[in-house]
Amino acid sequence: MTRKSKDSEKGLTMSPIFSDNMILQRGTSLTVWGLAVPGDKICVSFAGQVKTASAGKDSKWKLALDPLEVSAVPGTMSVHSAIQDQTMIFRNVLVGDVWLCSGQSNMQLSVAESMDSKTEITTANHPKIRLFTVPRNAQIRPKEFSDGAWSVCSPSSIGDFSAVGYFFGSEIHRMTGVPIGLINCSWNGTCAEAWTSGKSLMADPVFNRKFAEYEREIEDPAKAVQEYAARLDEWKARYDIRDESNDGLAKSWHRPATDDSKWKKMELPKSWQDSGHKFSGVLWFRRELMIPADWQGQDLELSLGAIDKSDITYFNGTRVGSMTMEESPDAWRTPRVYTVPGKTVKRGRNLIAVRVFSNIYEGGFIGSPDEMKLRPVSKAIVSEPISLNGNWKFAVEKKFGLVPPPPQQIWGEGNPNSPHILFDNMISPLLNYGIRGAIWYQGEANAGQAEEYRKLFPMMIQCWRKAWKLGDFPFYFVQLANFQSPKKYHIEHAWAELRNAQAMTLSLPQTGMAVAIDVGDPEDVHPKNKKIVGHRLSLHALANDYGFKNLIFSGPIYDNMEISAGKIRVYFRHTAAGLVAHGKEIHGFSLAGKDGKFVQALAEIETDGRSVVVSSPQVKNPVAVRYGWANSPDCNLYNSSNLPASPFRAMKKIKDADVSIKQKNGKKSCISQRNR
Repeated sequence: MTRKSKDSEKGLTMSPIFSDNMILQRGTSLTVWGLAVPGDKICVSFAGQVKTASAGKDSKWKLALDPLEVSAVPGTMSVHSAIQDQTMIFRNVLVGDVWLCSGQSNMQLSVAESMDSKTEITTANHPKIRLFTVPRNAQIRPKEFSDGAWSVCSPSSIGDFSAVGYFFGSEIHRMTGVPIGLINCSWNGTCAEAWTSGKSLMADPVFNRKFAEYEREIEDPAKAVQEYAARLDEWKARYDIRDESNDGLAKSWHRPATDDSKWKKMELPKSWQDSGHKFSGVLWFRRELMIPADWQGQDLELSLGAIDKSDITYFNGTRVGSMTMEESPDAWRTPRVYTVPGKTVKRGRNLIAVRVFSNIYEGGFIGSPDEMKLRPVSKAIVSEPISLNGNWKFAVEKKFGLVPPPPQQIWGEGNPNSPHILFDNMISPLLNYGIRGAIWYQGEANAGQAEEYRKLFPMMIQCWRKAWKLGDFPFYFVQLANFQSPKKYHIEHAWAELRNAQAMTLSLPQTGMAVAIDVGDPEDVHPKNKKIVGHRLSLHALANDYGFKNLIFSGPIYDNMEISAGKIRVYFRHTAAGLVAHGKEIHGFSLAGKDGKFVQALAEIETDGRSVVVSSPQVKNPVAVRYGWANSPDCNLYNSSNLPASPFRAMKKIKDADVSIKQKNGKKSCISQRNR
């Protein structure tokens, strides 16, 4: 017996993707679908076309409109059911191109959160750009339709929309005049497995195991919840350490008179784990500084950058500020800015003391050096701020040892990182709606599983294309931006591995990669300059889909290499009028011999403009070369169109990788950004 949808009991029902202000995809057969009472006759009228369909026993109906030409003149779609005598009218409908904007937090990040947001929002009057945001949903049993509604792009509507999506679409509209529909379908901290269909995961021997385990887990969700609660309770009993006593305060570590001559030094900002102290715990930091005479008695603004996780800050023994994880879950990444009362400020020698508590993951000062400063609140005092980055004295109050992370959230209801759950809830309800293509910004949540991602990411793209039944529609993605404190580029890093996996995906047809290695923020996984990212994505679409054949759409991409006379010559594609270096010297290249030890290398652009010769006196017989191989590399190679070169690695006689990071193969190796 066919189950009747509850929605159909209401009569004529359609997906909210059909609403006033929608954009319909031009140039393809357009599916219109919905629910009605079984046997009802549905008639759809739009742009001079009249099409009919009948609702089946399952209450579903579907019909197709003939391909439409671009139209910026608002039209009206009418949908009528004969038996129920209901009519749905959709007004202000345009015909143009629809782009799906998907991924995790860097796609989700809104225009309001991006760089120059006030200006961008104020000028966002684009009546021919339309916006649709898919609500985030992670249910085991997905709804028939996804909620939402189309809106016209305006200052009142654009603030909460995807910044990358908006800047991508607005650039295409500016260059072509074609009406553009943008569907924001993103969720922060999500892995690619969640966006891939269960059918695709099940068919692959690597991901079949995850799929099968997920299916078993949701068969008995009560048992899974009980087992997870037991694991979490066990972890809390052993590792959930609370900050219950301030022992340093009892020792007067906050007071200027305290002798700290035997305290060690640490360069800040930097987490203490990155400084070699591999434990969680409580550390005190002290910094003496000289205050000018005209600052005496003045209120001061003390800026310390982000402190991971909780802090208590003192000035000359007086507590001037504090932030804890109990007060704010984002305390670990929130910049500290405190006001120092003038009554505590004296000319000459003064002391800042900061107590930092971190019971898991990293701990300490994790902001940028330029955030650490002290200056008068009053603008009447004209004086340069006092820089506070550099050497601080520190002492350990408590050591907790290496604390393992808490058990991961169980798969299933409400967990957006469950296999195929976002495909089922957020992608699947859109599949009948015509699109021109997709843009994608994700990968952070899969960093650490780069070897799997080489297979997973192309699998996801192919499963979307197969599910939409639109052929190899354009799919453009963003390579991971630079992130975390800059490191030497000959050191292995998970993000470099993931970027390499992303670049390998270019082997699929109709794909393109926007390189963002120069526009990230080493201190923020969510860099705010989303306009340039959207622009670089739009270059691929404009060149490949909109006829701008002479447009340079990609930065230099590794092509091949030659080894001769102790040097490696690297050839690139997409060099435009020639390779260029931003600076006197090229940074970011490293070489290795047969021992596999990479060292910094010299690099020179050859006269052909499409190759670079790399050498090092430390490597007489190089066999491998890398560029930009770090989480946040120092690299500066571009083409003449000011598009950056993609990081890469290459090795003699090995097509793929010279060294591979061992991948984690745990059941739930794909996790979101750390939950602190």
